[in-house]
Amino acid sequence: MSEAKAGSPPSLEAVRQRIDALDSELLRLVDERAALARVVAAAKQAAGDGDKFALRPGREAQILRRLIAAERGAANPSLIVRIWRELIGDSLSVQGPFHITVWGGKDPGRAVELARHRFGAAPPLRQVAKAEDAVAQARTPGGVAVCAIAPDSAWWGRLLAEPDAKVFAALPCLSAWGPMSALAVAAVDVEPTGDDRTFWVTDAAGPAAAVEEALGRDGVAADLLAEAGGLKLFMLAGFYQREDERLARAPGRLSGVIGAAPAPLDV
Repeated sequence: MSEAKAGSPPSLEAVRQRIDALDSELLRLVDERAALARVVAAAKQAAGDGDKFALRPGREAQILRRLIAAERGAANPSLIVRIWRELIGDSLSVQGPFHITVWGGKDPGRAVELARHRFGAAPPLRQVAKAEDAVAQARTPGGVAVCAIAPDSAWWGRLLAEPDAKVFAALPCLSAWGPMSALAVAAVDVEPTGDDRTFWVTDAAGPAAAVEEALGRDGVAADLLAEAGGLKLFMLAGFYQREDERLARAPGRLSGVIGAAPAPLDV
């Protein structure tokens, strides 16, 4: 076969050989990363933290934002997020207990899909018929509940009485994958990441617009996500602590922050 002329595109065979070489290098790097996760697990075990949940949603968001913002030629955010979610999920699964419980409302298939997109294929996953059963599993070691935002369920209101279980992720994490339709809950620390959404519940009567207007007068931007059982769930732009005075002044006798999540990574 004659050599390709200078400036001409490489042959298909040459491209395939390059892909094979890259696959081998990727496998080496993935294997090295997986080995480091096991080193971390051993160190935690030696320190007596082997049963501590390793999930750190704030750090994950910062990692993914950095990767998405990095200069690249062809890899889109969806590809990057899917690959690193699998790597992170596998790493978590070897560092301690990690399991997912899903309540999907009227579209359980979508909820399972969102859970796998967010946490990867490594953790065991099961579906339950009641949202409260999923939330109960979020209180167990390594437990994560993924629950749909459904018009006929105020499961999120129960988190007002749960000091440990908090919303830490809104699913999907990319706007390109569709509108927010589920929340993830676990007994983990929720930290600001620089671009966050806080979830706040109130029993304020009257229209949601009146609550949004009252919050807006205090500089809080809010959008109604769901309303059921006499409660309203709002998403607030920014990261708010539970004791924030602006929220304490908002309408409603029973109200409170139930967690926060990074904003969509591709916005």
